[in-house]
Parts: sequence; C-alpha cells; structure tokens
Amino acid sequence: MTLLNATKQKWIVVGFACIITWVIVDWTGASKYVAEHKAQLANSDAFQMSSNLDEVNGDELRQRIKRAAEEQREAPINARIDRVWKAVPGYNGLEVDEAASYEQSSKLPKGAPLKLVYRETKAEVTLADLPIEPIYRGNENKPMVAFMINVAWGNEHIEPILKTLKEYQVKTTFFLDGSWVRRNPELAKRLTEEGHEIGNHAYTHPNMAQLSEGRQYVEIEKTEREIEKQLGKRSSWFAPPSGSFNSLTVKTAQQLKMLTVLWSADTIDWNTPNEPGTIIQRVKPKLKPGVLVLMHPTAATSKALPTFIRMARENKLEPGTVSEVLSEKRVLPNQLGNKLR
Repeated sequence: MTLLNATKQKWIVVGFACIITWVIVDWTGASKYVAEHKAQLANSDAFQMSSNLDEVNGDELRQRIKRAAEEQREAPINARIDRVWKAVPGYNGLEVDEAASYEQSSKLPKGAPLKLVYRETKAEVTLADLPIEPIYRGNENKPMVAFMINVAWGNEHIEPILKTLKEYQVKTTFFLDGSWVRRNPELAKRLTEEGHEIGNHAYTHPNMAQLSEGRQYVEIEKTEREIEKQLGKRSSWFAPPSGSFNSLTVKTAQQLKMLTVLWSADTIDWNTPNEPGTIIQRVKPKLKPGVLVLMHPTAATSKALPTFIRMARENKLEPGTVSEVLSEKRVLPNQLGNKLR
C-alpha cells in the first residue's frame, strides 16, 4: 500500500505539473495573440488617423491653391486697332494650373509657400487677325521693351553696342539697309551669330512715301534678297527709313510677308550723336510696357545703351526683340526677373 500510494502520489504530481505547464504555455500564446491583435488594431487606427490627416492636409492645400488661382487669374486681351497706335497686339491671359501646382506643392513641407505652376490662355483676336496696319508699339500690359536699331551707317559704334548687349544678356532687332548688308556681309553675319533679330530697312534708305508702287516693292524685295543671300534668313518686319511710309508701303511689305513697324519712343540720336545725356532724358519718361525705342549706331546710343537697359529693368521691363515684344505670348511670373538686376 505504501509503495502504491507513493507511486500514485508521484503520478499525481507529474500530472499536476503537466497541467501547470500546459496552462502556462497556452496563456503565453494567448497573451502573445492578444498583444499582436492589439498592435494590429493600434496600427490600423494609426493608419486611419494618418490617412484622415493626409486627406485633411490635402484638402487644405487644394483650397490654398484654389484661392491663389482665383486671385492671380488674368483674362487675355485681344489685339485691336487703336486710333493713335494703329495695330496693337493682344496679350495672352494667365491662370494657375491647379493640378500641376498641387503636385509640386504637395512635395514641400507643411506651411511652405506654394509652388505654383502657370499656363497661358490664348487671346481670341491676335495681331494676325487684324486688318493690315502699321505697328507702333506692343501691348501696354506686356512688361517688355525693344531697343530697335536701324543700320545704314555708323559701323564704328556697332562693336561697343554688341559688347553691351552681350554683357547685359539682351537680344534686340537690327533693321538693316540692303546696300549696307551688301557692303558689310561679315558684320551682318556677326549680328545673327550673336542671336539678334534682323529686320528689313529698304535698300537705299529712300523716302518710301514718295516712291511708286513698283519702286517701293523693289526697295523692300531687293533688301530681302540680300539678307537671305548673306544671312540665310528672312525678315518678319519692315521699318521704313525715316518713318516715311503710306498705305501702299504697308501693303507692299505685307505682300512680301512682312508687317510694317515704326516706334513709340525716338532717341533722335542722329541729331545729337555725341550727347548720351540728352537722349537718355528724352527716352526715360516714355520707357513703359510694350514700347519700341528707335535708335541708330551712334556714339550717343553706344554710351547710353547700358543706362537704357538698367532703366528698363529697374522698371521691371525686360528688353527683347521686336518679335518678342509684339507677340501675344505671356511673360510668366517665373520668367520675369530672371535677368533683372
């Protein structure tokens, strides 16, 4: 009995130990399962909270962009015939591309300034849609000016003028007399090689208004042939020598696929060829958006040109070619000021 009881007692202890071990193992597994489940729930809640926060932040960013788009939207301006300025180019409108702006701005830290992306909206009426008229200026809302240089003489001042234009990173339009191109082909090529635009200034610097239809045609067409021969380019613009023209001149230029362009501010540098201060004061009050400034390769212009460029940029006007100033293309906010200094 004693041995039997001892054996029974032994098995009872072993069984009890097994039960305790099973309970401990099972409880540990259950606890681990509960802990893992709680973690999953916590992560799920955190993810949900993060998603909700991202959604809120995204909606807030979209609203900021929408408000900016409404504030900065500008309607396009149509080209028109003006009583004084004749054919005036239009100017494309401006709007914020909200989708592209959101894509760019969402990459920035919260609260950072918006990174807006802009796009143009086209004017319904462009310069090409207007009746054929002379052009004296660009659109008064376009923050650009053109320093147009008529060349028939004065070679000695072209080099310093080119040096100034290169230093200030300005491209402009040179209107060339056809006979000058024939006599100075290498210098004419230099103008195009440095990125400047070439316009037509007739062949012998005549008084166009006094010429017959046939003679007007010859003056413009002969110059165009010389420009094409020497430079491999054609002109888009015709500038009548001394500003002398009539309706026949405008039509003749149009037949040769050119528009007639004059000026809205005149340096009259030929009359005061050595006085830069005089021409600076003459042009300064007229230096406004869309203005075309007439000049020639004189000593006065060569000396005054750096001041003209600085004055323009101080007024937030970027100098450019005649084509740039007279186009409807918008100067976008992220483009304006790249060269201003």
